[in-house]
Parts: sequence; structure tokens; C-alpha cells
Amino acid sequence: MHFTLSDLITDITQNGAESGADLLELEVAETDKGVNGNPELRFVVRDNGKGMSPEGLKRAMDPFVTDGIKHPNRKVGLGIPFLIQTAEQSGGGWDIKSQKAGLEGFLGEGGHGTTVTAWFDMSNVDTPPIGDIPGMFRTIILFTGPDEVHIGRSRKGGVGNLAYEVRKSELIEALGDLEDTQSLILLDQYLRSMEDDDEENK
Repeated sequence: MHFTLSDLITDITQNGAESGADLLELEVAETDKGVNGNPELRFVVRDNGKGMSPEGLKRAMDPFVTDGIKHPNRKVGLGIPFLIQTAEQSGGGWDIKSQKAGLEGFLGEGGHGTTVTAWFDMSNVDTPPIGDIPGMFRTIILFTGPDEVHIGRSRKGGVGNLAYEVRKSELIEALGDLEDTQSLILLDQYLRSMEDDDEENK
């Protein structure tokens, strides 16, 4: 079970990282007036991985189906089904598009990958807390698989104002090996400083 939205976003983003993608994109946005006129958190995960056929996407949305590869001892797959349940119970919503390599679809002929979008009413009592966003970004940047990870973050309105972008390639250029202890410390400090910038803008 996921205790925060950050846990849930990390899980969905990990699916993209494990899809054979070389590019992984994550957008996380907060606003004080979302679809329902209430404070909202919305995220979008895009990857250019192998994608899924319509049948494969239906299976991924079924909590009682798992491929047995990612988690060999797990009999059910809870990532996408839990996302759907959490979004709907929290007064939000979701959208998933996927195109399997070699098939015609929303990305056009030859395109492939998956886009997952979800939003949550932050005033709803059933919405989990946001959790540690800088820690989430650090974990996602360190995922093995994609050569490039692009993160976009924004917050506006009464919830505070900030906007920044982070690219894995630029961090490697600035910090070197991201698995080096000192680089990990600097990465964490940098991400937390970017998230704290809104305190100066309130």
C-alpha cells in the first residue's frame, strides 16, 4: 500500500524506467484551482519504451494480473490499478495512453511508449499526503535504464509559487558519478533547495 502520493508517482515512474525507454519524463504540478476548483496535484509520466497494445493495457489495469517478471513472487499487479483507485477515491481522475512498438496509434506510425496522467483533489479527505517530493525526484533520477530523465516541477496560486526543471544529463555533467557519496549528498541538497525556493516567493 502507498502511504503518500510521492510513493505512488515513484512506482508509476519506475514502470516507465523498466519499459526499455531511453527517455523518461515526469511533470508534477500543484495549483490552488484544479478541475474541481479545489487545490490539485497533477502528474504526467511519459516514456518512449516498448509500450503496450490495447489488450496489454487492459491487463495492466487489472489488479489480478501480473507478468511475473518485475515481482516474481507477486500474484497481482497493483501499480496502475492502485493509481486508478486512489485518483477516483480522492475526487481526481486519470488517463493512460500506450502504443506498442510497430503498431499505429496516438503517437503515429512507428511511435511507441506510454503516457500516464493522474490528478488528485488535495482538499479531499481520502487523498494521501504528498510526501517527500525532493526525495522522490532523487530516486527517479537514479533509476537504472533511461539515459535521460527530465523532471518538470511547478506550483502556483495559494499553495505557493515555483517552477523548475531538472535533467539527469546536466546533473551528471555538474556532479559526475551520481552514485558517488558526495555527489548523492550534493544532489539531495540541490533538489531540496529548488523545492524550498517557493518560501521566498510566498
